[in-house]
Amino acid sequence: MSVLKILIVEDEVMTGVDIKETLEKAGHTITAIARNSDEAIVSLKKQLPDMAIVDIILKDSVYDGIQTASELLKLHAMPIIYLTANSESQTFQRAKDTSPAAYLLKPFRHHELALQIELAYHNYKANSTANSNPIVAEAIFLPFDKGLKKLIKQEVLYLKADGSYVKVYMISETNPYLFSMNLGHLAQYFSTPNFYRLSRSLLINLNCIERIERDYLYMRNQESPIQIPEGNKTDLMKKLAVIRTP
Repeated sequence: MSVLKILIVEDEVMTGVDIKETLEKAGHTITAIARNSDEAIVSLKKQLPDMAIVDIILKDSVYDGIQTASELLKLHAMPIIYLTANSESQTFQRAKDTSPAAYLLKPFRHHELALQIELAYHNYKANSTANSNPIVAEAIFLPFDKGLKKLIKQEVLYLKADGSYVKVYMISETNPYLFSMNLGHLAQYFSTPNFYRLSRSLLINLNCIERIERDYLYMRNQESPIQIPEGNKTDLMKKLAVIRTP
């Protein structure tokens, strides 16, 4: 049996705890119990799960469960299991558009839920095309000169928009590579939590920040600092493991 990291998206506290206890007894780890779409997205960015169990009806949430699942899948490829009391045909058809691994109705049987999770993940891995999916691949190939240039994502310092081009700065390269595409399009392929959209024109690798001084940050092997846009510093600091003086 695969031991999985699972995100639970459930607005009913008792149901969320019940699911958590069921899955932990089966040997799995719960990354979080998110009560709405915002909490689900924040949780996923903090820790990538292997799978998400999503209730379709989410009270006090910007998105319902199906929309939430769609947003999560934009950030991270994984199997989705819907667990809901809603058996309406229209809702089921909407759910199908997100290609869920399973669609289970409440009240659920604990043993059945554990079996469905194991089966869903097994099928997902068997049919996975992650190695050829540029969103989740460790390296991508971009049009460059008369051919293709390989970029290993974790070796990228930052990406900077320059008109209709993007400059890509690498850890081991002095000069940036220039690619003819916009940053908004390219950013979708750098969706792991360590890449952060500092501004409309900058996407940075948080792991490559060497130091921060006032409103400037210094990237590895780069002499010139990057100015932190006004109003963005607080959000940036939340992404970093900052230890303050007691």
